[in-house]
Amino acid sequence: MHDLNDLYFFHTMVSCNGFAAGARHIGVPKSTLSKRVAQLENRLQVRLLERTTRSLRTTDVGRDFYERCQVMLEAAEAAEIVAAQSRTEPQGLVRVSCPPSQIQHMMVNLLPAFLVLYPKVRIHLQVFHRPADLIEDRVDIALRGRMRLETDPTLVVRPLARVRLVLVMSPRLLTGHEGPITVERLAEFPTLSTAESAGGDCWELEGPGDKTLQFHHQPRLFCSDLDVARASAIAGVGLAMLPKRFCVPNLQSGELLHVLPDWSSGEFIVHAVFMSRKGMLPSVRAFIDFLVSEVPKLTEDPVEGRQC
Repeated sequence: MHDLNDLYFFHTMVSCNGFAAGARHIGVPKSTLSKRVAQLENRLQVRLLERTTRSLRTTDVGRDFYERCQVMLEAAEAAEIVAAQSRTEPQGLVRVSCPPSQIQHMMVNLLPAFLVLYPKVRIHLQVFHRPADLIEDRVDIALRGRMRLETDPTLVVRPLARVRLVLVMSPRLLTGHEGPITVERLAEFPTLSTAESAGGDCWELEGPGDKTLQFHHQPRLFCSDLDVARASAIAGVGLAMLPKRFCVPNLQSGELLHVLPDWSSGEFIVHAVFMSRKGMLPSVRAFIDFLVSEVPKLTEDPVEGRQC
């Protein structure tokens, strides 16, 4: 049987984007790593890498080979875990991705509590402004919030909570505005946005009697950070659409007003996406179970006792 260490060396070199970084990662001389990868190419009689004086990248065959190596290494790690899981607690690295804004803000409460609960687990959290590719980005669990759940048959989807955004503003914005606020009067107020692009925004609102409204506006501030958006709303910079649970203390103190309480965004489904339950590491399973238990608590309306 061929030496499987060659596959490990090749996988490490590609994952670390170079021989020097790969050699440092596994603690072998760079020349040794380069020699073993060259021997692997000779044995396979195919070029896995394109080398120039300035760059190094995988060929198409090399990329496919790398992904098969990834599967092999994960299977080897899972095999060891299976033998040990009856006597060990969850441990090792869990790679998690999430989008900015609300789900990222949930991590402020979730991650410290989880890490205290499981002291042998390490978390690598990555915040992507795009959907994470679980294979390319080497992610174990991707957290997402969408109107509809994933349809990719290769992915396992675990719904965690359902969330709506509400309209809030500072009372000071009412100065100079007489009469009740209606959906027709929203354009009278400056706005804030948590959208990613700065070319304009459109809030899709749902109201009583299944009414819907698309409110197009040019916000004064674009920022995906919820703390910045909330602070700006409290300061009277503009009208914002934010998760109600996130704003409850400010609504109770009177710093913010809940505008048009009969109107809100459509329902976002917060969910976790992962590749397979088969061979799942105990640490990954523990984090998923933790999310299932704790995320609903972070989205529940403390006044009405339902998710908001």
